[in-house]
Amino acid sequence: MKLQDIGFYTLCDERTQNLSDTSPMWRCEMILTDRCNFDCPYCRGIRSEFQGDIPYDRALDILIQWAYQGLKNVRFSGGEPMLCPYLKILVEDAQLLGIERIALSTNGSFPLAKYLELVDAGVNDFSISLDACCAAECGKMAGCNKASTWETLSYNIQELSKITYVTVGVVLTDDNVDQMKGIVEYAHNLGVSDIRVIPAAQEGNMLAGVEVISQEILDAHPILAYRVANILAGKPVRSIQEYDSNRCYIPIDDSVVAGNDHFPCIIYMREQGDPIGQIGPNMRQERIEWSENHDTYSDPICRKNCLDVCVEHNNKCAAHHNRGCGGCS
Repeated sequence: MKLQDIGFYTLCDERTQNLSDTSPMWRCEMILTDRCNFDCPYCRGIRSEFQGDIPYDRALDILIQWAYQGLKNVRFSGGEPMLCPYLKILVEDAQLLGIERIALSTNGSFPLAKYLELVDAGVNDFSISLDACCAAECGKMAGCNKASTWETLSYNIQELSKITYVTVGVVLTDDNVDQMKGIVEYAHNLGVSDIRVIPAAQEGNMLAGVEVISQEILDAHPILAYRVANILAGKPVRSIQEYDSNRCYIPIDDSVVAGNDHFPCIIYMREQGDPIGQIGPNMRQERIEWSENHDTYSDPICRKNCLDVCVEHNNKCAAHHNRGCGGCS
């Protein structure tokens, strides 16, 4: 299948076919803070040495460096990025730098007016956590027990979905996997653009019960449909198989920063992996060298946790570049 048919706008065959050391940066993610107002039981947090808030000047320098390399899509996340005092200013900076897609990963618990301010500033993609389909279960999954949190979250998703691109991320554990159908139906009824169901890393890589999701809902959400089709075909949501590429091409035109360091990908950072190096002018070259020399088969984080869409991307790159990387080597 074509990568662009999966539903992620950062994935496309054009990206894999034109990958080089001078191709545009397609997607970058900045961890603005490790602080969060939720206490989700499945969240492992960020390693202590990478915690804290990125100072504004450093965040802007990183954004400018990415923009000079043709950055198309940026994501601000955390922790909870809404706790970052200069978030709106940084969004405005991203828009002034000509970045097409400005995304925010949030738990959705802040007043709608705060999110609307960010829409006005340039945010055109919200990824919001939705791990429950009722107030009681929301309290359990978010580590809080306020009914108002559930009401705010639901209202924000519904209202933001009317004016911009909104996806929900549904992390499934033993505590809520039996509610998957209800969560998916609830998200669909809120009007979201897409739904990403994923098992928590510590729960394995397969999901049962997806066959009960209606075709009407699948037809409305391409990312959900892609993942469900994979599961029904026996493909794991997480992990690299023997027939997959053992090279990760993603760091070449993608970047993740936290603290003073940059990481291969967001999953690698969240799974407590080591950074590639420190933030600086040589970041991209360091990322290219990591891609060229790193064997994902022998790395337990990659082998166990790499997502289906990333595996698909890397397989496409390997097929097109004959396991090389065009101008990268």
